[in-house]
Amino acid sequence: MKLTPTPLAERVDGLDFLRGIALLGIFIANMIHFHSPYAYMDPYSWFSAPGEQATFRFIDLFIEASFYPLFAMLFGYGMNMQYEKSLKNGTLFAPFMARRLGVLLVFGLIHALLIWSGDILFTYAMMGFIMIAVIRIPKKWLLSLALVLYFVPSLILYGILLIGRKNNPNFMLDGFVDIHQIELAISAYAKGTFGEIFAFRASEFISFQVVGLITSVVIILPLLMIGAAFSKWKIIERASELKWKFVVIMVVFMTAGIVLKSIPYWDGPKFENILLVQTTFGGMILTIGYAALFLLIWQIPYLQLITKPFATIGRMAFTTYIMQSIIATMIFYSYGAGLYGKVDIETGTMLALGIFAIQLLFAQVWLSKFRMGPLEFYWRKLSYGKNFMNKEEKK
Repeated sequence: MKLTPTPLAERVDGLDFLRGIALLGIFIANMIHFHSPYAYMDPYSWFSAPGEQATFRFIDLFIEASFYPLFAMLFGYGMNMQYEKSLKNGTLFAPFMARRLGVLLVFGLIHALLIWSGDILFTYAMMGFIMIAVIRIPKKWLLSLALVLYFVPSLILYGILLIGRKNNPNFMLDGFVDIHQIELAISAYAKGTFGEIFAFRASEFISFQVVGLITSVVIILPLLMIGAAFSKWKIIERASELKWKFVVIMVVFMTAGIVLKSIPYWDGPKFENILLVQTTFGGMILTIGYAALFLLIWQIPYLQLITKPFATIGRMAFTTYIMQSIIATMIFYSYGAGLYGKVDIETGTMLALGIFAIQLLFAQVWLSKFRMGPLEFYWRKLSYGKNFMNKEEKK
């Protein structure tokens, strides 16, 4: 049988809704990186004004590291849907998915090198190639393997760091600020030519993304596996049937996640508290609680006016994600308004909310005329190797 895109009638609206919510959370978290050299500062001491402290603490506790895991799980969820579709239709999954991921890899490299170094598409594509093999594992084993892969290495590292801190309390350089890199970032992004920005962006991509592929095997890959396992159970499709279980999951996981993410404020912003307890453990656990909460909200009929726009923008998540980078870099980089390093975290957060609101409206208008977003169209065209119309299907 021939490979064909998923018809609109067969889309899982709850999946699109979760994607839309994840896009908002990711944009708020990314906005700090867009307008400031956030990667090189100690935010717990850097943001000193009361308003900035409150905004940072809100993002740190409720946003940071709790929406990209949701997006990664949804990526894995979608991959398994494609796998099951190939089984149903009798088509070859691996060649098609390899081509699809290869296209995504190219888009990710273009995004990272020419627009913003904080790209995640490159990593998703690389981990997706591994998923082509592991997605065949039965759901219980897949989920168990994912949890072991995610938690065991981090727990071992946490133990090592605790032993090291006991022997030398200062060995992790808590609160380290890289003044040199901050100056280089401001010089490049706020004042540099496009060539200078490209060079610095490429160096960041190599430092954070390429080297980060090693840690992605125990961070991003397990999240994709968890999403694929949930897809095999049809968690989103069975949301109505599972709503009371979602209530329990929401309460338990949101409580545990917020407690873990608060540890740096109770026990101090130590390296292991931030990297592992707050980000790795608390972030992912809060993600599960959020997913349950959002799926419960999705089922409330009188909230459809609120939830439907998020489902619509979730249908063009690829386009929305790239456009966020283009808009933000045009505001903050020197070839645009040049506001890098000049905007506080409160203003940056309000900008993120305002831009996303415009994107919500844009998605409604665009998808009233077309079946998918512009980048989704080219991704599918290159993946399926054929021409197909992007005009909205008439009823």
